[in-house]
Amino acid sequence: MKRIVATANARAALAGNPSDGYGGKTISLAIADFRARVVVYEWSELEILPPPGDGTRFPSLENLAVDVSRNGYYGALRLIKASLKRFHDYCVESKIALPDQQFSLRYETNVPRGVGLAGSSAIITATFRALQGFYGVEIPLPLLPNWVLSVEKEELRIQGGLQDRVAQAYGGLTFMDFDAAGFERDGHGHYERLDPALLPPLYLAYQTELAEPSDVVHNDLRARYDAGDPAVHAAMEELKVISGAARSAILGGDSEELARQIDANFEVRRRIMNIAPGHQKMVDTARECGASANFAGSGGAIIGTFDGSPQSYAQLQGSLGALGCKVIRPTIAHS
Repeated sequence: MKRIVATANARAALAGNPSDGYGGKTISLAIADFRARVVVYEWSELEILPPPGDGTRFPSLENLAVDVSRNGYYGALRLIKASLKRFHDYCVESKIALPDQQFSLRYETNVPRGVGLAGSSAIITATFRALQGFYGVEIPLPLLPNWVLSVEKEELRIQGGLQDRVAQAYGGLTFMDFDAAGFERDGHGHYERLDPALLPPLYLAYQTELAEPSDVVHNDLRARYDAGDPAVHAAMEELKVISGAARSAILGGDSEELARQIDANFEVRRRIMNIAPGHQKMVDTARECGASANFAGSGGAIIGTFDGSPQSYAQLQGSLGALGCKVIRPTIAHS
């Protein structure tokens, strides 16, 4: 019996976020500590088996209300169904005839929900990988993020950018340039793999009690950008510069300059978006410990550099832990 197992890791943005949806530049890394896993195996009919507790069972009505307020009304099942539909669309558009072989699909994820670590796109990416393996279909790597993003934007009407999907498709540490001219010429952005060994010590902190659906953030920002808000347009141009400077700092081994750019990124974000008090407190606390800090995604998780000493890491764990945060030194997934 054919059985395919595919995974995709969480993502943390270092610089440039959230300019990826606006022709910008970003730097992101795939985090091996968290992943989505999809298993596909031959079956008599197409069947999707959600894991226990995927938004269907709750200890009480109060628990359901808390879950909805943090994570919204929809779980991973709609992501899986939309992924299957878009994979079928790809095969139709590419004139690929699939064999008449059905499958059963199981999925699971340990990516913390609603804290900006790209858990949704990890599920979609893993699903596409599993289907590619099951049917022997190869989607060109630079185009795979486009199709993963289309699942949410075209099927589910959720706003977002390509950054998460590129980071998960390429793995490791990636510099991304989403200039419109490149898309018109190549059909995709310019994606450059960077050596993760060049990075200074990193920490990642997240607080699941502060989770919120990412589309709440992205939909408002897109509306303002499309309406021509000059502050938003100026910020996106500034984030391009920050991302380029962060890339130069990484390649040059300049950890202090990288820290400055990470901090600058958050300040640009704060000018154009409302920052929840709890999220701001996370950033402030990390900086008080001598670390740099920026949102790892849409909010609820922060990432930054620190001096790498056990004392500094213990201070970050203690101070951020007092806020209810979990703190790790992230392992970067292989590219």
